[in-house]
Amino acid sequence: MTTPIQDTILSQLAGVPAGKSIDPMSVAKAIQPERWQRLLGHIRTDAIELAKEGKIVILRHNKPANPEKFRGVYRLRLPMEGDPTSFPDDVEDVADAAGDAED
Repeated sequence: MTTPIQDTILSQLAGVPAGKSIDPMSVAKAIQPERWQRLLGHIRTDAIELAKEGKIVILRHNKPANPEKFRGVYRLRLPMEGDPTSFPDDVEDVADAAGDAED
């Protein structure tokens, strides 16, 4: 079961070409044109839920981001082939693992 915000996110994404993304601000303005800023936190929460379910991808700097750890400005798009399905717990852990492999 989806929320009205999730429905709007999915509806807007269905209307853009494959691989293109949308701005959370456009979702907010579609739902509440006059006071859209108040919705941005709710949109972020619902987008994270959709991303955890694998229905959308959250992008930072045009790259898939961990929905549980991303910060700052983001965009949303539908999943594409080759997108990661999981994210390392920490960037430093990945670097440590790569360093251990070289030993």
